[in-house]
Amino acid sequence: MTLTIWVDDWQTQCCGERFAPGDVVSWTLLEADPEEYVDIVGGERADEIDFREEHHGQEEGRTPTSVKVVSIAEVHCRYAVPEGATDKVNHPVPGTTELVPVQEADGWARRGRG
Repeated sequence: MTLTIWVDDWQTQCCGERFAPGDVVSWTLLEADPEEYVDIVGGERADEIDFREEHHGQEEGRTPTSVKVVSIAEVHCRYAVPEGATDKVNHPVPGTTELVPVQEADGWARRGRG
């Protein structure tokens, strides 16, 4: 069975370990809510995310799952304050998302174009 698992960069930066295709990793997996990712990757891609990896807080009582990494894609997108916003908080800019295949993930994505 092939799954799509979202791994936040900060989770790996904090206390995760680098991983590459072919590696077997032990992760605590939580069901992903597509609504959390739709602004970044769009609705269709968000629906494809099965789980998210979690290192902090919500893993109590959960047993880590061993999974073999098949492929890795970094998600790059631009952020900006939406037009008309009053809170001045950056949000993903629709239509700017790129999935970049990589051979290793260490939590530090390579800078994308623009």
